[in-house]
Amino acid sequence: MRELKFLNRFFWKYRWRLLLGIIFICVSNYFRVLQPQVIREALDLVVEQVSTYRMYEGFELGNEYFGVLSHSLMIFGAIVLLLAILMGFFLYLTRQTIIVMSRLIEYDLRELIYDHYQELSLDFYKRNNTGDLMNRITEDVNKVRMYLGPAVMYLANLISTIALVIFAMLAVSPTLTLYTLIPLPLLAISIYYVSNIIHTRSTFIQQQLSKLTSTAQEVFSGVRVVKSYVREKQQVDYFAKESDQYKNMSMDLAKIDAWFFPLMVFMVGASTILTVYVGGLQVVNGSISAGNIAEFVIYVNMLTWPVTAIGWIASIVQQAAASQKRINEFLETKTSIVDPKPEDRHDIEGEITFENVSFVYPDTGIKAIDNVSFHLKPGEKLAIIGRTGSGKTTIADLLLRMYDVTEGRILIDGKDIREQGLANLRQQIGYVPQDIFLFSDDIHNNIAFGSSTTPTRAEIEEFAGYAAVREDIEGLALGFDTLVGERGVTLSGGQKQRVSIARALIKKPDIILLDDCLSAVDTNTEQQILGYFNEALGDKTAVIITHRIYGHLKFDKIMVLEDGHVAEMGTHEELLANGGYYSEIVERQVEEVD
Repeated sequence: MRELKFLNRFFWKYRWRLLLGIIFICVSNYFRVLQPQVIREALDLVVEQVSTYRMYEGFELGNEYFGVLSHSLMIFGAIVLLLAILMGFFLYLTRQTIIVMSRLIEYDLRELIYDHYQELSLDFYKRNNTGDLMNRITEDVNKVRMYLGPAVMYLANLISTIALVIFAMLAVSPTLTLYTLIPLPLLAISIYYVSNIIHTRSTFIQQQLSKLTSTAQEVFSGVRVVKSYVREKQQVDYFAKESDQYKNMSMDLAKIDAWFFPLMVFMVGASTILTVYVGGLQVVNGSISAGNIAEFVIYVNMLTWPVTAIGWIASIVQQAAASQKRINEFLETKTSIVDPKPEDRHDIEGEITFENVSFVYPDTGIKAIDNVSFHLKPGEKLAIIGRTGSGKTTIADLLLRMYDVTEGRILIDGKDIREQGLANLRQQIGYVPQDIFLFSDDIHNNIAFGSSTTPTRAEIEEFAGYAAVREDIEGLALGFDTLVGERGVTLSGGQKQRVSIARALIKKPDIILLDDCLSAVDTNTEQQILGYFNEALGDKTAVIITHRIYGHLKFDKIMVLEDGHVAEMGTHEELLANGGYYSEIVERQVEEVD
């Protein structure tokens, strides 16, 4: 129960629903316990009056006597029916309070987990796969909900039913009560033992289900790669192998679970036999009436489910504890990027300073950049060039504060970014990543996603024009209402890049950060986009990470990275004169054009 203590806050939040639910189930069980007593009275009446009726059988008085007896039995039947209706009504109210409470808590818990996922930093998502994240917010929350609703409801039902039934049985015959209840604790212990085995195996099944979900999610996302390498059969065989393991584990669990019903039938049968035998002896002795035997048999059947539910509830609680432990692991994970001023809102001028910045990736220990320093005044343009793996994208991640620097510091407008509001910082940086991601939505909403307000269609079209993608979009059958598919699979690489650029530009940012975002566009399109950069973003600070040299965009500084170090820094002319890596790129690019 240690893991489940986390949920107590939700029980307190909905305490009135929980309290009313418990009251309703107690009232429902009270009316339920009264039914066997009415049946006992009816049966005793028949047994007592049957000899008298036979005395008058065949006479006119006998018919009248039979009519009175029938009328009395009808009244008893009506009372039983009324008690059943009242019991059902309060049981309905119970479900409307406790089960509804569990659904409300389920909603709150999913919201809490999702919000926490949003707060966690990039390194968390690199350590955990998407399938496992999805499984914890779906399957694990479902397991927890079974504890919050059915388990709580049946536990209240168990306690109130056992208390009311045993009290009613003891009032009739303590001896018969003792004999009747002998098999029931054995039933509870047996089912509890079975439940422990179920709990252990359920934990492994949940882990295997997470693995299956992750595998399916990766294959579906990377279906192009799978098909292009003709790996469909390999993936099918791998998934079938994992599915077989999940099936075998589930079958083993089902075999254990199959003990529930036979154990219940056997123990209930034993209780019924003892009740009839011992009760028959007591009827002969005159201690109880024949109706009491029927009453006790009904009570035994009433106790069957609550006693059986002891093990079932224990199983639910154990499975919920295992799932809540998995949920708590993530909820207790603290983000490595702390927002010091969530409410901070101020304009950024665009001055950027890197002071002896070094960064080591926390999971791999790889040192991506080492002692990098540069300074950009507001409105200046910086190009970062280097071979693959030289640390270019890492600089973009650090500037957005996706990670915190290991050494040194980054200043925006002379102030350390670790001391600035995180949302305010990112809101004023227009970022186009190297790995383009588009949502499974229409093009209009994908571009509008970048704006902090709700842009008009005219604004969407305007910024699509700045990104040189408007004509492409209007050429589609549904134009801006075209669905792009998951991760933008229905668009070409160049179209996705330009839609991503439009999404960044519509923010009207103070700092532009482009990570090799023109690699998939042709020369003419590149000229259109860079023409807009020169014209409309002339007063904006820009950092452009690239493998190419853009002749249509003048850079104030060009930085060449090599193995995380600054190998060269200067203007275009200065770097050409140095005859280093930059000059090699320029010469190669000129040769390609020729």
